[in-house]
Amino acid sequence: MKHNTRIRFSAALMMLVVMPGLLYAVGVLFMGWKLAFILPVLLIVVELYGTLYGWRHLVVKKCTCKSLLLPKSFEGYKILQISDLHVGTFLESPSFVEKLVEKINSLSPDLIVFTGDLVNIKATEVVPFVKILKNLKAKDGVYSVLGNHDYCEYGIPADKNFNDFTKKRWAIRNQHALMFLQRQMGWNLLMNENVKITRQNEYNKEESIFVIGVENISKPPFQDYGNMTKAMEGMRIGTFKILLTHDPSHWRRGVLGQTDIALTLSGHTHAGQIKLGRFSPAKWMYHEWGGKYVEEGSMLHVSLGVGGTMPFRLGAWPEINEITLVRH
Repeated sequence: MKHNTRIRFSAALMMLVVMPGLLYAVGVLFMGWKLAFILPVLLIVVELYGTLYGWRHLVVKKCTCKSLLLPKSFEGYKILQISDLHVGTFLESPSFVEKLVEKINSLSPDLIVFTGDLVNIKATEVVPFVKILKNLKAKDGVYSVLGNHDYCEYGIPADKNFNDFTKKRWAIRNQHALMFLQRQMGWNLLMNENVKITRQNEYNKEESIFVIGVENISKPPFQDYGNMTKAMEGMRIGTFKILLTHDPSHWRRGVLGQTDIALTLSGHTHAGQIKLGRFSPAKWMYHEWGGKYVEEGSMLHVSLGVGGTMPFRLGAWPEINEITLVRH
């Protein structure tokens, strides 16, 4: 709770005081104080909208993934992707998480996947939401991977008595607790491993697709924990594969042109939690930052996510992603 209060206070101070003040100071230099005064007022109105409404404005976005590798019995298979819940931010707004679960279930998915960042800083944030998130239902279950926040290395207490060993133990305890809580919710957490999902075709023969879940693979300053070799053990070339990997930069660095993975699902960017038309500040940091990308027969989908450590969204509304598989 203290973490959430600090985040909210710092964000409010930055958005409602510091940024409007800077905008006014710059505006005065070029247009006089009367016109310059209008700019920070408009900025404050926009910021209040994003803070009071935008981060709760849940939307559903749909797209298709076309691949000749897809078995015929999986034609029209519906995957619902959610990402970056940062559930600790909703400790004071649990009704939003209930709304999220109800909306997902109403879409009758074949498969639900979560692509990382369940918490902000520690595992206990999930405890009030276990019963709610346990209600997520899909024909083939719920599969998840860890994001950079889920390693709980950002919430290590700033205690002078904490040496490096003690800090590492604190983070590992939280990681294990988070893994346990995901199992309690009925989620299948994939830690550098893969699972097979099967269907019977018209000739009563088994056909399958694979879901691969890799631990976080990122660029600095984020840590690398993933092992793609281990995650893809036992997999044959030419089968339809879905990769869950938190950071979309992994697609270009370790998937595209190096594997035959047909569909990669990521999150992480939040689109900077600001998206105006086709612009987002996230594009300054990530080549692929939101939505669908197709190259060399491989598709990447980057979810803008649901939550964030800062309760603010403008344009980059919290989203559920519905991805339909099509044989093409």
